[in-house]
Amino acid sequence: MTAMTRLTFALALAIGATAAGCGSDPSQMGGGDDDGGGGGGDNTPKPLDPTGTYTMHSTFDLATNMPGTAGTVVNTIIAATDDKSDPTLWILDQLIAQLPESNSIERGVKSALEFTEPAIANYLNGKLLDFAPDFVTTMVQVGHDFGDIAKHVGLTETLQLTGTAGNYTAVHSVVGVHFKLDNQDKDVTLASFHVPNVVVNGVGVTMDKAGQLTIAAHDVPLAYGQLLRLGLDAAIIPLINSQSHSLGDLLAHEVDCQSVASSIVNQFGIGGVSAIAAACTAGLTAGANLVYARISAIDGTALKFALNGTARAVDTNNDRMIDAIQTGTWAGTLAYGATPTPLLPATFFGERN
Repeated sequence: MTAMTRLTFALALAIGATAAGCGSDPSQMGGGDDDGGGGGGDNTPKPLDPTGTYTMHSTFDLATNMPGTAGTVVNTIIAATDDKSDPTLWILDQLIAQLPESNSIERGVKSALEFTEPAIANYLNGKLLDFAPDFVTTMVQVGHDFGDIAKHVGLTETLQLTGTAGNYTAVHSVVGVHFKLDNQDKDVTLASFHVPNVVVNGVGVTMDKAGQLTIAAHDVPLAYGQLLRLGLDAAIIPLINSQSHSLGDLLAHEVDCQSVASSIVNQFGIGGVSAIAAACTAGLTAGANLVYARISAIDGTALKFALNGTARAVDTNNDRMIDAIQTGTWAGTLAYGATPTPLLPATFFGERN
């Protein structure tokens, strides 16, 4: 073998060894099935994971199937202003009902006021600006706003999801109420008014690979009267008068009972100012309590939502955990008493806690 031949052979061996070494180096190998190179390995996205707790917000329009007793409450409020002799006739009715009758003098005062009530009402209506300048507009506003929150119910909820492989179980809880009045929003938690949360366990939930979330049918029983009482005390009244937190507070603020009593005694010579003023104050409290009693009567029958829902579950940061629930729609029935009626489509959305 000549020197040239030996050099050529050695060079060929060196090139062959280098090629073989490169072929066996893992860092230079193709991805193969395990690296996602078409075999569904690491490059295949993990399944979306919706497990966790979400805060949700639902809005229901009850305009067509609001319980009739809620309308009775509205009428009770409006009754303070709808007669031609109102509001003073309503105030006098409450006042007279609270006058004591423990002796003949007190009974005589009460009888005299009952007999002359129409005349007193007409007289006091002419002096309304002196002792209750905003009473009419305030009560009309309260009645209007109460009717509005009775028809449009916003709920704050939690949805706690557990499970695997697309089939999950949820705990659906109502934890608060959302009110919207005159473009002002007010959120009230049930716990802040010592009202227990409404908790529904064992709700079936499924989610497909594209993030379509389906919430199975389940019943949500609500103490509708309690929700409306919250709306009246926590939303409607403070917006009208920030120093008032109940209907009794508001009426006491709106009506100057001392002026009412002085006008009756000075013009008609009936009774004493202090006794009539005290009866006026007690009467306004009784009038407020009558409204509250009508609200409480609503809960003699449970308002029950039979709901099923669909929504879009969205992973906003690509960590394969669902962060938001969007474009949700509730369907089902609403029952107050024995007869359920179709629920108008209601919307909901949510975000991970």
